[in-house]
Amino acid sequence: MAAILGANALVAALVVVVVVAASSDGGGAEGVAPFRAARLTTDRFDERRAFAELTRQVRSGPRPAGSPTSRRLGERLRRALPRGRFEAVPGNLRNVVGTLPGRRPAIVLAAHYDTKDLPGFVGANDGASGTAAVLELARVLARVRRPDEAPEVRFLLFDGEESPDDERDFYSTGLRGSRAYAARHFREIGKLILLDFVGDKRLRIRRERGSDPELWFQLRRAARRVGAEGTFPAGRAGLVTDDHTPFTRRGVAAIDLIDFDFPCFHKPCDDLSAVSADSLDQVGETVFELLRELTTG
Repeated sequence: MAAILGANALVAALVVVVVVAASSDGGGAEGVAPFRAARLTTDRFDERRAFAELTRQVRSGPRPAGSPTSRRLGERLRRALPRGRFEAVPGNLRNVVGTLPGRRPAIVLAAHYDTKDLPGFVGANDGASGTAAVLELARVLARVRRPDEAPEVRFLLFDGEESPDDERDFYSTGLRGSRAYAARHFREIGKLILLDFVGDKRLRIRRERGSDPELWFQLRRAARRVGAEGTFPAGRAGLVTDDHTPFTRRGVAAIDLIDFDFPCFHKPCDDLSAVSADSLDQVGETVFELLRELTTG
């Protein structure tokens, strides 16, 4: 992700997270308790495959939008998604889109696959974690028997999320793939689940303030069923401008899974040492359960 309330407001946003999390919905204890990984009760998401995909992206090096490395990654992602295809984005960029057919409005699972254009920045959490989780969820969901009347599921991997110009408004310079897709397709979409910072080792994700409360309630209910409720504690975090924002501004119910409290935001330490297969598993099992509920009843 390129900015949390703008690059200059990152510190302020993190302060908001701490204050709000400590005072909202009884979530204060989560902010001070020792970190404990969730003990999952289901095993449908293959965290080893997902982490191998994350590792492959990181080892390819920086992947800024439009770069040769990003273009090669996009080709591979397209082949990995069901019915994968490209959709053009202004600036010679490309969203990668996969589909499981069904009725509309569609349910969307999304992430971004570009990294911030910084020297040596490989985006293990910020870019690779969300992309890897979407790919593994797409693989698993493609094998699930779905009712004839089940909704269409789209897998969106956005290009150009990161802004190439930190001096201007992030919404107008970043989110290039999501803004383009929302403008063309928002009427076809009923719900959107965005995976952003979902791989960091000390994963705790509260509801981002711009995320739909009802859909977030369903997510936490799914987390409780699979044993990952502690990964999604009660309370609300600050407002994030992210790839879900172009959709929420058009009335789409959307949620952003992003751990604000990540110390390696746009730093070289966002590498393999910062991420965990267990964290991917907690998110993957939870989102699979949510999608199972939303698409099969």
